[in-house]
Amino acid sequence: MRVQDADLKSLRIFETIVRCGGFSAAQSALNISASVISEQMSLLESRLGLRLCERGRSGFRLTDEGEVLYAAAQRMLAAVETFSMEAASLRQQLSGALRVGVIDATLTDPCSPLTLAIRRFGQMAPQVHLQIHIDTPNALEQRVMDGRLHLAVGPFPNRLPGLDYTSLYTEAHGLFCSRADPLFEQDDANITPLLLSQARVAARTFLGRFDLDQLQVERAAGSVDNVEARAMMIISGQYIGFLPLHYAQPWVEKGELRRMCPAQFATDVSVDIILRHGISPPRTVEVFQQQLLDCAGALR
Repeated sequence: MRVQDADLKSLRIFETIVRCGGFSAAQSALNISASVISEQMSLLESRLGLRLCERGRSGFRLTDEGEVLYAAAQRMLAAVETFSMEAASLRQQLSGALRVGVIDATLTDPCSPLTLAIRRFGQMAPQVHLQIHIDTPNALEQRVMDGRLHLAVGPFPNRLPGLDYTSLYTEAHGLFCSRADPLFEQDDANITPLLLSQARVAARTFLGRFDLDQLQVERAAGSVDNVEARAMMIISGQYIGFLPLHYAQPWVEKGELRRMCPAQFATDVSVDIILRHGISPPRTVEVFQQQLLDCAGALR
């Protein structure tokens, strides 16, 4: 199939439908009627000779072929946007869509340069359409690798050969338990390796066995890459685990969480910028990356 302008339009509509979770939800995002969306999807399916999705009373879902095409459409549309950005750079303009990935729960970190960098970049490049995607570290690496994101910021302890990593700042983490946990009332001096080995640990999966080895625990009772989900598990009183200090602070102040053995269990997690290896990024991406580095330096 040779891609034409009409195909790009249909693929953009298809990508929006999937991202929004269905035809009805996509109407407001696309600002077109349901009949036009349905017509465009029918044209795309006819052109491809494939059934891309099922829609009806049972809801919206992609077919196996639709799943494959959705991933391919994301890559192609990202490449088209990058081309437009590079063309604008030749005219010394900062424009186009800049797709940035970040991990969750960084807004309250005083060491994070993201908010300041976004402010300065927005003042420098008001024509750029900034898109921020929040995901797990592993998913962000994959999205940068396949071109769906221009760059991402997060903790990436396992260096992949297809990516370049630049250190940005460090995020301080500590070990926490809930007021509902028996450990809450224990003095740090009484929290022995034996007590910890019997605890149910919610581990940070992106760090492999790091948490378990620190606590001398064989297996995790729960594991998530999402900070908020891990905090829910710990606050429930059924788990202990590591959280960013800045994120846990409000619950510590309310007496709902307690940091245990801070001298013994403290982790500085490196937060890096990642870009695809071997590919010169558009000037817009370079400018945003430099803003991140400059702002991180100003906050130290």
